[in-house]
Amino acid sequence: MKTKIILLAALSLSMVGYSQKNEIKAAEKALKSGDSNAAKASLEAAAGLISGADAKLQSQFYYVKGKTYADLAKKGDNAAFNEAINAYNKVVEVEEKSGKSKYTEETKTLMTALSADLVNSAVEDNGTKKFKEAAEKLYLSYKLSPQDTVYLYYAASSAVNGGEYQDALKYYNELQEVGYDGSAIVYKATNVETGKVEEMPKGQRDLMVKSKTYKDPVDEKTPSKKAEIVKNTALIYTQLGQDEKALEAYELARANDPKDVNLILNQANLYYKLDDKTKFKELMAEAASVDPENPDLHYNIGVINMEQNNIEEARASYRKALEINPGYTNAQLNLSTTYVNEGNGLIDEMNSLGNSRKDIARYDELKAKKDGLFQEGANVLEEALKTNPDNQGILNQLKNIYGAMGDNENFMRLKKLLGE
Repeated sequence: MKTKIILLAALSLSMVGYSQKNEIKAAEKALKSGDSNAAKASLEAAAGLISGADAKLQSQFYYVKGKTYADLAKKGDNAAFNEAINAYNKVVEVEEKSGKSKYTEETKTLMTALSADLVNSAVEDNGTKKFKEAAEKLYLSYKLSPQDTVYLYYAASSAVNGGEYQDALKYYNELQEVGYDGSAIVYKATNVETGKVEEMPKGQRDLMVKSKTYKDPVDEKTPSKKAEIVKNTALIYTQLGQDEKALEAYELARANDPKDVNLILNQANLYYKLDDKTKFKELMAEAASVDPENPDLHYNIGVINMEQNNIEEARASYRKALEINPGYTNAQLNLSTTYVNEGNGLIDEMNSLGNSRKDIARYDELKAKKDGLFQEGANVLEEALKTNPDNQGILNQLKNIYGAMGDNENFMRLKKLLGE
């Protein structure tokens, strides 16, 4: 009786294996005819007991499953990409364990083709602003081919473009973990016929030079992307409100590229956000020393000095910005405002004075000083009008200054220029 039970169990297992083989064959037949959905249905029928099958049947099952889902992915089922990748990886895993490699070589070729399909699909998604989908596909492509770390870099870029900052952060951190550099050698040569420098693969370039249709071969190394990655990581931390992590990332980024002006400015802006005006001012001055001909830097230094009531330093910065860019309207307006604000600062004392001879003398002294400051502010804007005669901001501020000075003639002139 015991022997019969063992025999029945063996027969049962044999029947399961036979059924699975039939389903896999049906899937192969459906796939060959182009019906990947029918192939999928057959594979699902066989999937329940596949873990108990022998290595040969398992590898065949996952091989067919990978091809089926890859075909579904090509036909627009984005979720099928991941299924195909998992199935192909399973083929390699099963055959490595069993010591047999019937499907491994072809599977690796199919994985390369699937990676190309993923990248092409991601390019289409980026083109239609489906950045999240593009990022996910590029990341899957990287997982399929881990040596192609550039796909991970592009995945991060797509995630940033789509505002998917948590995903982008994950990708950027992974890039740093694998030591991604991003630099490369670009091969160029000059076309003898056209005289243009062209870029091409090294082997092709060398053949062209040898044939004398091209000359002057050049190997150019493109810059490393390490600093950019750390900088973007810091920006994402800032975007997510994780300021302490952002500051750490900026320190690391600046250590890699201390002269990157944009990096200094981003770090300065974070300190400004954290209300550390002293550090902000220090970094802005550093940026201006790195890029002294950038009028925006001098203007921003002027703004922070103005906020801190460092009037003379603010004026010096605004004048430097105007020296570089004489038509910098905001610098003109703010420079004028420094004089107006200083003049306004005298009014409280003027109003507090009494009618004694001493107070009247002091009042006259302060009024003359106030009017002189207002006139300085007006002079700045009159000069600005020579190059920007229709600017409404300049005209309005100038009108208000003349109104405060009681200069009715110029006040009416400005009203007319404003069409009032």
